[in-house]
Amino acid sequence: MSLADAARAVRENAYVPYSRFKVGAALRSASGAVYVGCNVENVAYPEGTCAEAGAIAAMVAAGETEIAEAYVIADSPLPVAPCGGCRQKLAEFARGEVRVVLATLDGLEQEMTVAGLLPGAFGPEHMDRA
Repeated sequence: MSLADAARAVRENAYVPYSRFKVGAALRSASGAVYVGCNVENVAYPEGTCAEAGAIAAMVAAGETEIAEAYVIADSPLPVAPCGGCRQKLAEFARGEVRVVLATLDGLEQEMTVAGLLPGAFGPEHMDRA
């Protein structure tokens, strides 16, 4: 199954009773395995979970820590980029050159890199206290 198909399929499982805005994400890890996530809302909005965060959590739970490629899809007129928090989460597990495809249900796609999504990302090198 392609990342596009996986993201489109998991998007249907999104729990979005408040916004009605379903998002699906699929990641391919360095091993080639595919992990998916969908957004899960909560009536207390900040307590929800983004699709990208769910896919990353599934990957980490499976024992993997490197994203090789990502795909995010939403029912929007234009491709929707991950929120700031998810951009940082992607940067934690993917190198800057990793491809991220943002897509709509109508087939419009925009390709970016993790570095393009989050220029100047905060990383482990900022924590080095030599």
